[in-house]
Amino acid sequence: MSIAQNKKAFFDYFIEDKFEAGIVLEGWEVKAIRDNRTNLKEAYVIIQRGEIYLIGCHITPLGAASTHVRPDAIRTRKLLLHNEEIIKLIAKVERSGYTIVPLDMHFSKGRIKLQIGLAKGKKQHDKRDTEKERDWEREKGRIMRAHNK
Repeated sequence: MSIAQNKKAFFDYFIEDKFEAGIVLEGWEVKAIRDNRTNLKEAYVIIQRGEIYLIGCHITPLGAASTHVRPDAIRTRKLLLHNEEIIKLIAKVERSGYTIVPLDMHFSKGRIKLQIGLAKGKKQHDKRDTEKERDWEREKGRIMRAHNK
């Protein structure tokens, strides 16, 4: 079940490969995510000292969050992946000019997971082509519905 999606990532990047990563979260963050208070729009993923981190993911704290915890809505969160996957991602990002973008936050067997994508940036003309293709698909659907009536 999807919690939050980063639709802009598919518009701005060509997604080459996808990985599912666990996220290191605090208790109040889990409660806020279950209450659908998360935003992935400006989030991005970085590699630091052989570990992968999610930066810029905004999780709005609940009003009834615990009094002894100071919630930080956009703190850096560590992502959990298998070592082989981390090595593969590091190699692609450093050598081939790829970037890692968060695509989708979802539940998997009761745990909160983040789908990340190995992506290459689109040029402006690629974005226009994507938009034209989407508009054509929408128009084609309208024509088909009008024709079937």
